[in-house]
Amino acid sequence: MSYKIAFKKSVGRDLKKIDKDQADRILSKIEEDLPEKAESFPILARKFSGLRKLRIGDYRVIYSILDDTVLILRISHRRDAYR
Repeated sequence: MSYKIAFKKSVGRDLKKIDKDQADRILSKIEEDLPEKAESFPILARKFSGLRKLRIGDYRVIYSILDDTVLILRISHRRDAYR
């Protein structure tokens, strides 16, 4: 199944905190992997239950699958991603 990619407004602020090269790498990886393989990435537990994560180097993309859309909720460094 092919999913549409949507971003929460706060993701723009997350990307501004990341240097441009890393941000470009993250966005290209999202466009490459998530439309086709969104269901294959790990499901989170505890307070993030039901959400999924995509690892891109030291960064984590936290997202949710809603019908035919992947909603990107957060992009942050791994040390800050689960706070």
